[in-house]
Amino acid sequence: MSQLGNPANSSSSSSSIPVSEAYWSLVDKADRKFSKIRDLPYYERNRYEAYFHKAFKLYSQLWKLQQENRQKLVEAGLKRWEIGEIASRIAQLYFGQYMRTSEANYLSESYVFYEAIFTREYFKEGLLQDASLANRQLRFLSRFLMVCLLLNRREMVHQLANQLKMLLDDCKRTFQEKDVRESKLVVQEIMKFLKADTAFMNIRPFRYSVVLEPHPDSLTPVPPSRTKRYLRLQDAILSSYHPNEVKFSELTLDTFRMIQCLEWEPSGSFYRPNNRSGQNGGSGPSRSNFSQHIVDPTLPSNPRKSILYRPSVTHFLAVLATICEEMPNDGVLLIYLSASGIAKNILSSPAGSESINDAEDIDKTKYPCGQVGGGVKGRSTGCLSFGARGKGGLSCIYPSDILPFTRRPFLLVIDSDVSEEFETIHGSEKGEPAAMLFSPSATSHTVATDYRHGSLFTFFLTAPLHAFCLLLGISGSDVEMDTFNKAENVLSSSLSEWGQLLVTSENLNQVWAQILNDPFIRRLLLRFIFCRTVLALYAPTIGKNEYVPRCVPSLPSVVDPTTATLQSAVMQIANIFGVSHSFVFSENLEFPENKQ
Repeated sequence: MSQLGNPANSSSSSSSIPVSEAYWSLVDKADRKFSKIRDLPYYERNRYEAYFHKAFKLYSQLWKLQQENRQKLVEAGLKRWEIGEIASRIAQLYFGQYMRTSEANYLSESYVFYEAIFTREYFKEGLLQDASLANRQLRFLSRFLMVCLLLNRREMVHQLANQLKMLLDDCKRTFQEKDVRESKLVVQEIMKFLKADTAFMNIRPFRYSVVLEPHPDSLTPVPPSRTKRYLRLQDAILSSYHPNEVKFSELTLDTFRMIQCLEWEPSGSFYRPNNRSGQNGGSGPSRSNFSQHIVDPTLPSNPRKSILYRPSVTHFLAVLATICEEMPNDGVLLIYLSASGIAKNILSSPAGSESINDAEDIDKTKYPCGQVGGGVKGRSTGCLSFGARGKGGLSCIYPSDILPFTRRPFLLVIDSDVSEEFETIHGSEKGEPAAMLFSPSATSHTVATDYRHGSLFTFFLTAPLHAFCLLLGISGSDVEMDTFNKAENVLSSSLSEWGQLLVTSENLNQVWAQILNDPFIRRLLLRFIFCRTVLALYAPTIGKNEYVPRCVPSLPSVVDPTTATLQSAVMQIANIFGVSHSFVFSENLEFPENKQ
């Protein structure tokens, strides 16, 4: 493990203070800073940056101090696990900074420190004699596994998962149930997450890979005649909550996929051979060696993301307000909300009087434009529930909560059974018409609705061919790689063709035209079109609008599911997997052999 930065001279340089006293004083100071930074909410961006640098400087000093005075500190009582704890805190700082900035370098630095702890076994000594030390090792393995998941280092993921299970089994035999209860729940959570995430593991990255997809410089731009400005995705708010959904800590399967979908694939990292150094307990990559496969200088930076798990509406609005305040003029915000809905079709009147069944019955003098409580037109709207059923209030997000922020351009993605309720935003914006993608309000019975595999709609947006297979009941173990790659090639060429049709269409709405030059948004929209076409043609639910996603404003008719261009692409993919009987195509549609 390499040294950290160039910290200022520590207090140990003063001959009047014993090195052990200086060390423990610095530990206490660093721990206080760490506690503060850990508890800062996402909307405290400026304070977080300041706290991060202060905490990092202190831990840099600590690391240097223990390196230069290891023997003296050991004689004074320093334990090996305490050295590991310093490295672990540094890794956690790096990971937290990655989660707030989306800069891949921080994620790679976190990996470097975690791997060093793992290979040097800092927490192993006396592990089964001390329950607190055993739990410390379990937490460390869990955190390292999260980093490996986000870096797609699957061999290490399996190694860590096996170690977690074996250590937990040892702990259950050695310690009392109450001593390992929390760790037991964490490990169960991890195993469920890994089981849900391994159906098509390592076939294709979630991230935008310029090895497999068009380089942003090669994308056909929207002509200047179609739009007066070109906006870039700068920030994203990602929040998902469903009862009993698969999650790891506060990262749900849906947000895990969305995080990666909005990042560039680390240059060269995904398609490197599987026998990478460090994945079998070796010495691991050096910092410079590993980092060179993380950052591609030819690509723009990743959009910054705020990951909110079960946010209160006040927390959500505070984060949203902070981002809108800081967003540059050429920026666009993506808001992704996935949650179960609470439909409200009846407006309750005050106690003792009759309920109001239609928004038109409301006093027109009180709501002169047909707007109901918050400025959204029409009937009373439902909401997304990010908390326990029945709580309402602070755990619910309504369309009217978002309206004040429509003074800024954004793309709203709603994945919910009441997604249509948010269509009421359209036409009520405060300055910037919103682009919106809505999931179907119902899911076919052929797909499990208990979120064991995450949301089907989100899966289509992040891994469209995987989602296609899930819809048709095709498991990863049933698919030959040649078959999957053949289908992937058809889908990739089709999405590129549809992108050309979109940007050159004279009927492309200005709202879409101004954001389609962004490669992440373009990819999301093209995958949405594929999802809409597949679900519109799916035989078990054909003709039922509640099973088909929607978008606002509407897209040009050249990408409607009824067109031969889109249907032929779905037909080709269905034929490759032998499931064409599951779709209803136009009668005169012919299978284009030459496009295989």
